[in-house]
Amino acid sequence: MKKLSFLLIVALIFGIASVSIAANAEDYSSTITMFRDSPVVAKFFKNSYGYAVFPTIGKGAYVIGGSYGEGQVYQHGKVMGKSTVIEGSIGFQAGGEAFSEVIFFKDKRAYDAFTSGKFEFNATAQAVAITAGAEAQVATTGATAGASAGPRGGGQAKTGYVNGMATFVHVNGGLMLGVSIGGQKFTFERK
Repeated sequence: MKKLSFLLIVALIFGIASVSIAANAEDYSSTITMFRDSPVVAKFFKNSYGYAVFPTIGKGAYVIGGSYGEGQVYQHGKVMGKSTVIEGSIGFQAGGEAFSEVIFFKDKRAYDAFTSGKFEFNATAQAVAITAGAEAQVATTGATAGASAGPRGGGQAKTGYVNGMATFVHVNGGLMLGVSIGGQKFTFERK
């Protein structure tokens, strides 16, 4: 049974990597436009120091989960470099999904922290989903909950910067069920 579980996890991770590598050819401008179409997210494009965009992050899990994606980092609308994201999680979880993610940097300090090349979001990081659905989270920083009617619906949960960053996700497809704990690690390479 352990061998079968291990093989399933390895297959999921390789599947995630191939989805994300294929996403490298995606048009970043269409992902940015999709996020700009959300009334809640649009204001962050106007007021942020910079942002990172990941068109497709693939995620798979069976007790142990993993995800991978490639993106670009922008400062005042100009591409400054490339970034990768790797996520690990453990808990009661199963399934797979693909999603897009954007992280906004409120100021130079937050931008510099992210572009240091070894930035990590711990398990208490919060992201707001702009696709239809609901979410809830309990962490050491408190409890949060939010709901969304879709990117153009205007019914997204209201959010602001936490430690100089604000994160939004858009689920592109798949099914992921469960409760888990994990974190994201980002790399950065200057253009």
